[in-house]
Amino acid sequence: MISIANPIYDSVFKYLMEDERITKTILSALLKKDVVEVEMRKHEYSNGSRDKISMFRLDFAAKVRQEDGTLKLILIELQKTWLETETLRFRQYLGTQYSDPANIIKGDNMDRYAIPMVTVYMLGHRVGDIEEPVLYVNHKSYNYDGVEVTKGIPDPFVDSLVHDSIIVQIPLLRGTINNRLDKVLSVFDQSHKDKYNQQVLNFDDNAFEDDVEMRHILHRLLAAASDAKLRQDMNVEDEYFSAIEDRDTAIMLRDQEIAKRDAKLAEQDSKLAEQNSKLAEQNSKLAEQDSKLAEQDSKLAEQDSKLAEQKKALLSSAKALKQAGLPIKQIADMTKLSEAIIEQL
Repeated sequence: MISIANPIYDSVFKYLMEDERITKTILSALLKKDVVEVEMRKHEYSNGSRDKISMFRLDFAAKVRQEDGTLKLILIELQKTWLETETLRFRQYLGTQYSDPANIIKGDNMDRYAIPMVTVYMLGHRVGDIEEPVLYVNHKSYNYDGVEVTKGIPDPFVDSLVHDSIIVQIPLLRGTINNRLDKVLSVFDQSHKDKYNQQVLNFDDNAFEDDVEMRHILHRLLAAASDAKLRQDMNVEDEYFSAIEDRDTAIMLRDQEIAKRDAKLAEQDSKLAEQNSKLAEQNSKLAEQDSKLAEQDSKLAEQDSKLAEQKKALLSSAKALKQAGLPIKQIADMTKLSEAIIEQL
């Protein structure tokens, strides 16, 4: 077994891709075409903002042999990231390429088209539920009825405005080798990671004995594993991502605590709402009772008014009878009033 440097690290990946022979091997496997010439664009080593994510980017100008034997110049923008990130960051880098005047083919006539571009994303994480380790996203042209247009395609104008993409999900590279690309990408397969040191991958020294280009890649990564500067760079990356993991863990614990508090508050709100509902029901019943009592009071007042009118009529009758000279006792028997009241009339 041999221990090679893990190319998922930015420093090792940069060191690997600085070898033009290896770059042609990897890009040829990804594009499924023969990359005859490749040139790394100047000043294109770039790491994204270190405060949030690792975003490593390399740009190449490559001449690719077509099926008819002709050579076609294309741009290849390769972006690699360890952590999940919003697509806006990828789009920002992509926009830089689209707006760069250096990417315009300059001709003698008035037609000036952008160099066709292919984007390659090496991801240290999975994308949704997609289970394919390598995903090819290619554009096609269609008419209004949805029929693919092939006449005149490819066209430099169309190729200037759209691009193809290749997405590699490194966590899904799990040792299965079915084709040339699987073999080339096997050096990124994290299932080979050393049990005690994630900075190295362990490979059988005879794994690619029959493949000169793969042996060259292994030797390059073997040299990287013994390079003191690269080991220090990997340590720095580990420290950085360890700090990110600590931060993310703290954020996760904080979010969990906030979620618990929110759940308790929601439960309390639910109980308060239930209590308020019960109180509202009780108030409704009390209001209904008050309404009934008010109705009863109204009836009693009406009865009292009638009784008062009846008593007034009896007194008036008793008074008239008394003035007519009837005996008080007889009047009392007739009106059911007391003799004392009749005496006072």
